[in-house]
Amino acid sequence: MKLAVVTAGLTQPSSTRLLADRLAQAVGERLGGAAETTVVELRDLATDIAGNFVTGFPNARLREAIDAVTGADGLIAVTPVFTASYSGLFKSFFDVLDPEALTGKPVLIGATGGTARHSLVLDHAMRPLFAYLRAVVVPTAVYAASEDWGGGGDAFTDGLSDRIARAGAELAALMRPCRHSPNGKQTEEVVPFEEYLASIRPPS
Repeated sequence: MKLAVVTAGLTQPSSTRLLADRLAQAVGERLGGAAETTVVELRDLATDIAGNFVTGFPNARLREAIDAVTGADGLIAVTPVFTASYSGLFKSFFDVLDPEALTGKPVLIGATGGTARHSLVLDHAMRPLFAYLRAVVVPTAVYAASEDWGGGGDAFTDGLSDRIARAGAELAALMRPCRHSPNGKQTEEVVPFEEYLASIRPPS
């Protein structure tokens, strides 16, 4: 199985990349280390993406990133919040993909920001974007504000670690039925309902 991780953080290091890495780790643990993970750092592809808009064609480096995302069995997409939405760089990358490229692909979405007030970006911006691309977005989206790092949550919300674990389990459960046949096409593997329920249960 192949897992692609798209992160749109602009600084190095960045909280966006940190969240992406922790989500990928959670998915990998649920899959028993069976996933081959490719990280796409959009900050390194900014000029390549802009060039694609001008010429209409991706260069070799951008094509490699696009192929990693479109050929993966599951996708993690994480962006910082700019002006109450995803970053322009994040949106630009998905704009250069073929509109059908993510159809049916399991996607886990995440975002980072300075305060919890921006957490609605997950539902009012990111979910509609991936719904338009016909991807399958897992129920749990993960937003990390500055105060979430190292926090344990409160009486009404789970801590960041709990949300990461739950989201990772959901993506892993959707990836597990995906297998590639010898001709390169995806085939569906039937998973017993009891096994599916056990896979999305948060670790005790």
